[in-house]
Amino acid sequence: MTDRSTPAQAYHGGPATFAFSEAYRKAAEKQIAKYPPGKQASAVKALLDLAMRQMEEETGARWLPRAAMDHVAAVLGMPPIRVYEVASFYSMFKTRPVGRYHLQVCTTTPCWLRGSDAVLAACRRAAGGVPDGTVSADGMFSVEEVECLGACVNAPILWVGDHYYEDLDGPATERILEALRRGEVPPPGSAIGRQGSAPEGVRTTLLDVPPPLPYRPEGAAPEPAEGG
Repeated sequence: MTDRSTPAQAYHGGPATFAFSEAYRKAAEKQIAKYPPGKQASAVKALLDLAMRQMEEETGARWLPRAAMDHVAAVLGMPPIRVYEVASFYSMFKTRPVGRYHLQVCTTTPCWLRGSDAVLAACRRAAGGVPDGTVSADGMFSVEEVECLGACVNAPILWVGDHYYEDLDGPATERILEALRRGEVPPPGSAIGRQGSAPEGVRTTLLDVPPPLPYRPEGAAPEPAEGG
């Protein structure tokens, strides 16, 4: 059978056309307005992010088909290849289809030492064992190993959409994935309930008030050392 898809459709299966909706067009104009005339290309990352978010609203998956990148290029007056270069360089931009929930698991050393293998295994099971970077049969999940997410003190970390899930283990990850499958969005943050990056199981505030330092007039001789 002859493939009658357009080049845009053939590029990783994306839609043939894309254009910002009214709301996203206004958001794009606000981003462009941050830069002086002639420098609108500086807004390319912001507009690519907006395009991904519109794709998520329209299709249920946050990614960048070629048609979306071409539209961003047209809006900014850039050669499309320059937009492709940006989108393919930064890992937060996905130029291949992803699941409704794209599960990004940090496996850099701090997360690995804290048990990211169990987090990754739970995510792969939820995706039905499909290879990383592909989408589960039901379209719900895709999995990706990523480098440091910058939250090492709360390792291991799972990044889904706009949220970090922290201090995870295998069972905690499975509970998050079960909730996502039900269409729920679990509260982001620590799975063990600690406040931010506060120490686990110990004080999170100064409860004891230290005694005041003795008054010493300016220029006074230092107190003799004990035993001196």
